[in-house]
Order: sequence, then C-alpha cells, then structure tokens
Amino acid sequence: MNQPTDRVFLRGLAIQTTIGFIEWERHVKQTVVIDLEVPVDCALAARADDVVDTVNYKSMAKRTIEFVENAEFKLVETLAHRLAMTLLDEFPVAWVKLMVNKPGAIRGSRDVGVSIERHRAADSAA
Repeated sequence: MNQPTDRVFLRGLAIQTTIGFIEWERHVKQTVVIDLEVPVDCALAARADDVVDTVNYKSMAKRTIEFVENAEFKLVETLAHRLAMTLLDEFPVAWVKLMVNKPGAIRGSRDVGVSIERHRAADSAA
C-alpha cells in the first residue's frame, strides 16, 4: 500500500509551558511555538467529505495544547520527542514532523528550537 503524500499541517501554535534548564526558567512559564505535520489521504477524505476519513486537526491541536501546557521539561528536544510519541500513540498517523521553537531564547535571534520526525513503526519504543 502506498503511503499518502498529502499532509495536514498546523503552524504557529503558541503555548505557555515550563521549559529550560536554567534555574529561573523552572519558575516562569515561557512560550513555545509548535508547528506540526502529519500524513493524510486527502483524496479519501474528499470522496466522502467526512472528517472520519482524515486527521481531525482541531483534536490534534487540543491534545498538543494540553500536553505542552502540562509539560515540565528542561530541553526542547525532550518536549519535541515526547509530544511526537504522544501524537503517534493517540492519532491514526504513520508519522509526525514537528518543530518546537522557543522565541527569545537567544539574544539577537527570533527563536531557537528543534525539528524532528518520528515514525510509528521505527520509533515505537519511547
């Protein structure tokens, strides 16, 4: 079976969380910005024009917000990996690509962060 080449994406989801390894960062909520992308078969969804045939991006956004708001990680790498694995566990997608940006983390830069891709079969061990 061919993997779909179509994608659903979500860009610029700003969420407050506890993130950072410096002492003051452990006591102040900071904004992270999440971009994510998952595979879908848009032709299948278009045939019936029904959300059951695609990924419900509103549900995925709500779950992302809930996860990140309740997270307390030192590293954006950890946040990204754990979020990706949570989305793979809870949504019917083969893979997820996501970026976690931490605006203002480095003076003079717009943001800093990580971009990762995780696949259901290859990365099943969290």
